[in-house]
Amino acid sequence: MDYTLILLTFSPLVGFLVLLFLKEEQKTALRWVALITSLVTFALSLWALAQFRMGEGGLQLVFDQPWFRLAESQVTFAMGVDGLGMLMILLTTFLTPLALLSTWSAVQERVKGFMIFFLLLETGMLGVFTAQDLVLFYIFWEFTLIPMYFLIGIWGGERRIYAAVKFFLFTMFGSVLMLLAILYLGLTAGTFSLSDLVLARQVFAGAQVWLWLAFALAFAIKVPMWPLHTWLPDAHVEAPTAGSVILAGVLLKMGSYGFLRFNLPLFPEATLQLAPYMAVLAVIGILYGAVVSFAQTDVKKLVAYSSVSHLGFVMLGIFALTAQGLAGSILQMVNHGLSTGALFLLVGMLYERRHTRQMSAYGGIWKVVPVLGAVMLFISLSSAGLPALNGFVGEFTILLGSFSSSTLGSPWFAGLGALGVILAAVYLLVMFERVFLGPVKHAENQSLKDMNLREVLTLLPIMIVILWIGLYPSFFFNLMNPTVSQLLATVQTAAMAIR
Repeated sequence: MDYTLILLTFSPLVGFLVLLFLKEEQKTALRWVALITSLVTFALSLWALAQFRMGEGGLQLVFDQPWFRLAESQVTFAMGVDGLGMLMILLTTFLTPLALLSTWSAVQERVKGFMIFFLLLETGMLGVFTAQDLVLFYIFWEFTLIPMYFLIGIWGGERRIYAAVKFFLFTMFGSVLMLLAILYLGLTAGTFSLSDLVLARQVFAGAQVWLWLAFALAFAIKVPMWPLHTWLPDAHVEAPTAGSVILAGVLLKMGSYGFLRFNLPLFPEATLQLAPYMAVLAVIGILYGAVVSFAQTDVKKLVAYSSVSHLGFVMLGIFALTAQGLAGSILQMVNHGLSTGALFLLVGMLYERRHTRQMSAYGGIWKVVPVLGAVMLFISLSSAGLPALNGFVGEFTILLGSFSSSTLGSPWFAGLGALGVILAAVYLLVMFERVFLGPVKHAENQSLKDMNLREVLTLLPIMIVILWIGLYPSFFFNLMNPTVSQLLATVQTAAMAIR
C-alpha cells in the first residue's frame, strides 16, 4: 500500500486547519500559510514524480482499500496515477502557488475565506486526478464546485452572482446524468472500481452508447465544448484573477481528462462510433472561439473565448484516436493551462493598474511598461503556437494525428483545425497591437507602473516551462506515452471486435 497520493491529495487540508485558527486581521499570515502549504504540496508532487517509473504503463503509487458497500456493490478508496494523471497533478500543484501569489495585493477583503476555499479547491482537484473508483471520483468532482462557486460569487466582479449560479447549474446538470450512469455501472457490475469495470465492460456493453453520452455530457460541459460553453465567458470574466487562472489552468482540464480516463477505456465501441461527431463539434469550437474572440473589446473576455478555441484542439486530438492525436491532446491540456493561466495573470495585472479591461483604455503602453509588454508578447506568442514555444508542439502533434486518423476519415478536420491556428495568431496579435503598440493614447497611462519583483516571480516559472516544452518536449512525451499506448490498444481491440 502506497500512501504518497494520500499525503499529496490531502496536504492542502493541513494549511486549511491552520487557517481556521488565524484571525481575519492577520492578512499577511493568512497569505503566507496558504502559499507555504501550496509550495509543500508542489514539493510532494515532485516527490511523487521521483517515485514514478517512466516508461511503464498502468497505475502506479496505488492505494486501494475497501470503503463501504452500496447495495451489493463495493466502493473502494482507490487512488493511483499513470502518465496522464501525473501530468495533471503537476499542472495543479505548479499553478496553485503562482495563483495564490497573484492575490497578494488583489485580494484585500475576506482574505481568510479566500485562502480556505483555495486550499479546499486544490484538494478537490488533486482528488479528481488520483481517484480510481467512480464514487470517489464523483465526490471529488462535485466537491470542486463548492469552493469555485464561492470564489466567483464572493470575490468576483459586478455580475458575480449570476456567473457563479450559471457555472454551478451547468455543471450540476451534467453531473446528475453522470451520477445515474455511475450507479448503473456499479450496480450492474458489482463494483465501482475503474480497473474492475474496464475488465467487466461486457456486462454493460448493450447500454454503452447511453452510458457514454451520460459521461460525455458532464465532461463536455466542463471542457467546455461548443455549444455547451456559454457558462465559461461569464465565469472567467467575473472570477477574481486567481480563480480565472485555476479555472482555465486546471478545472477545464477535468473535462478532457474525464473523456480520456473514463469514456475511452469503459466504452471503446461507443467511442469509435461517436468520434467523428465529437470531432465535428471540436472543429466548430475551434473556429467559433477564434471568430468570437475577434469581436471582443474586453481583454479578459477575449482570453476566455480563446479557451473555447484552444480546447477544441484538445478534443479534436482525443477523438482522432491516433497516438499523435492523444499525446498532442494531453500535452495541449498542459500548454493551455500554462499559456492561458499566464494571460489571465497579465490581464489581472493590467486591471490592478487601470481598473478596466477595455482595450480602448490602453494603447501604446509598451513604452511605459516595457517588462509587462515583453512578457505579454511572449505569452501571446506561446498561445498562438509560435515554433520553439509550447503551443506549437501540442497543436502540431494534434493536427498530425488528425490528418492521419482513419477514425475521422478525412484530412478536412486537420485542415480546418489549422485555420484555427492562423486565426489565433491574428486575434492575439491584434489584441497586443491595440493595448501595447503605437503612441500612448491616454494621459493616465503615462504613470503606469511596470511589473514588480513579485509579479515577475509569478510569471517567470511559467515562461521557463513554456520554453522547456517548446524546445525539449521529450520529457513530457516519455511521461505520457505508455498511457497513450494503453488507451489506443483498448480502442483498437474494440475496433477489431466490431469488424
